[in-house]
Amino acid sequence: MLFNSLGFIAFLTIVLILYYTPILSWVQKKVMLLLASYIFYGLWNPPLILLLWISTMVDWTAGNQLAKEERPKIRKLWLLLSMFVNLGFLAFFKYGDFLLENFVAVTGAIGWDFQALPMDIILPMGISFYTFQTMSYTIDIYKRKIEPAKTFLDFALYVTFFPQLVAGPIVRAKDLITQFYEKKKATAQQFIWGLFLLTLGLFQKVVLADTLLSNTSDTVFGAKEILNVWDAWSGTLAFSGQIFFDFAGYSTCAIGIALMLGIVLPDNFMYPYASIGFSDLWKRWHISLSTWLRDYLYIPLGGNRNGITRMYVALMLTMLLGGLWHGAAWTFVIWGGLHGIYLVGERLLKKMITIKVNAWNGIFLALLTYTLVNFTWVFFRAREFTTAKNMITSMLFMNADGAKILDTVDVLKVFGLITMLFLCHWFMRNTNLKEVSKRTPSWILGLIWAVMFFLLSISQGSGEQFIYFQF
Repeated sequence: MLFNSLGFIAFLTIVLILYYTPILSWVQKKVMLLLASYIFYGLWNPPLILLLWISTMVDWTAGNQLAKEERPKIRKLWLLLSMFVNLGFLAFFKYGDFLLENFVAVTGAIGWDFQALPMDIILPMGISFYTFQTMSYTIDIYKRKIEPAKTFLDFALYVTFFPQLVAGPIVRAKDLITQFYEKKKATAQQFIWGLFLLTLGLFQKVVLADTLLSNTSDTVFGAKEILNVWDAWSGTLAFSGQIFFDFAGYSTCAIGIALMLGIVLPDNFMYPYASIGFSDLWKRWHISLSTWLRDYLYIPLGGNRNGITRMYVALMLTMLLGGLWHGAAWTFVIWGGLHGIYLVGERLLKKMITIKVNAWNGIFLALLTYTLVNFTWVFFRAREFTTAKNMITSMLFMNADGAKILDTVDVLKVFGLITMLFLCHWFMRNTNLKEVSKRTPSWILGLIWAVMFFLLSISQGSGEQFIYFQF
């Protein structure tokens, strides 16, 4: 079920009515939320609910055993069981065809004529998100950072909570399970703000991502010919805006829906296109994933505790695996590798050059960071290396005779919208929407809300799924 569908609006209305029905106890309301979450997920492909059940049962059992077991070897076996099941599901469903294709390619390269039929495995929605979320639960109990959930119902709801189930944020157990222990009810202010965030998220997705940017991005990256510099940049910038509005829109919807239930989810984006450097970028983009990779991959690999060389190796491995997390293709690995190179290069430069950032050089450094980010987006969006190569060379003014496939109006639309996006991020980089809303007269907020709702009503969005559903 998609947030940007009339079916979901009806679904959410029913959930809210039941949630605020006074005759139901808190336990009954949690059962209702759990069943609603399974319905929300199962409408895509009902049999895939079985994966959620298995993951839930394995991690619930492993967590309880880890909490009471004192023998180190036995505790490690329970942790390995949790990781084997979760990563096993992820490896089979997400990377099965990818691994098979690469195995066939390797055998062909060494002269062994091996042919294999593609497995055509269905990718379960959100499997990368909920497996990371449940793994963090067992790892944290293994490290004795948290206690197990008080009840199976609390844990099952943590795994399947429908607002953030499919595309995050990836919430830690200590931040979400504990909220289920006591009755939750949104205040009037929380409910209205949550409804505003839901509208804003849908506006980002339907109006900005789907209606204004997706066609340009699809046209450019689907082109067979080599393009001119303006079309190449227009397509890349369009995708950079599309993926931000699409993913940040989902996170904003999820936060808003949860808040309407009186439950608080963490921010997942903090105006990332105004980042000054790549360390800053990964503190602002997909925050729940970047902190997960830091805590459960980068630090266990050694982090910055074992010398410069070990730190750079850990950093590169983390970003390469982070790229692979996004998709089963070498283009995603290159995307992650470029971010790793940028992060390593940035740290090396900081050792040689000290720059005092101010308002004047800050916006230049943010623009430079954003420009470099766009080169990585080419690999994220392109399905083939040939497409990525042609796009990069065109963006670097190396294809003087490239074809023109976009209208001038489309080019101006993209450059204008992305300029406004960048400036908005720049002016908002040291604050947040909640703080700005407090300083804004209520009639202006109401007008903005009405405009967003009107544009949502007349937009030509086609009900496309969110981009990160495929990850």
